[in-house]
Amino acid sequence: MGNGLSDQTPILSSLPSFQSFHIVILGLDCAGKTTVLYRLQFNEFVNTVPTKGFNTERIKVTLGNSKTVTFHFWDVGGQEKLRPLWKSYTRCTDGIVFVVDSVDVERMEEAKTELHKITRISENQGVPVLIIANKQDLRNSLSLSEIEKMLAMSELSSSTPWHLQPTCAIIGDGLKEGLEKLHDMIIKRRKMLRQQKKKR
Repeated sequence: MGNGLSDQTPILSSLPSFQSFHIVILGLDCAGKTTVLYRLQFNEFVNTVPTKGFNTERIKVTLGNSKTVTFHFWDVGGQEKLRPLWKSYTRCTDGIVFVVDSVDVERMEEAKTELHKITRISENQGVPVLIIANKQDLRNSLSLSEIEKMLAMSELSSSTPWHLQPTCAIIGDGLKEGLEKLHDMIIKRRKMLRQQKKKR
């Protein structure tokens, strides 16, 4: 099954270990978080059940410039009773992937609350956020500008870099582009943090 990258392992082993990124996948239940994870892992649709705790996968992804990057994903359940645990998973994370259901207008306010809550935690200040607008293939899905407005993206802290990516997790549309943006934001942040350390 796999994603056809196993033959590139020798090259990877010579890369410095910081090329592995710790990423947490969050979002309300039924938004499509686990579908996103397994589409990236197996490059095919995997029928999923609601996540009771978390799923974790180490996935190699080839980005636009043919560079293979390893992402260590933690996909955490989105049911209300599990959300207080999110902050334990975001500690020391390189990036957050926040999945929203583009069709679920009723719960967009709830998604907004959770997104703002997790980005305001002090340890998450400045952590790049990729917002995946999932189910964009459905006829009644909200447009990106509507989602941006409903999630009040402009009200996120100015220190939080973010990117809103239209996707369809079932067929994988937009996922790679989103990860490329997230990777760029992470690299940019790491450079900035290194420069700050040098100045001290």
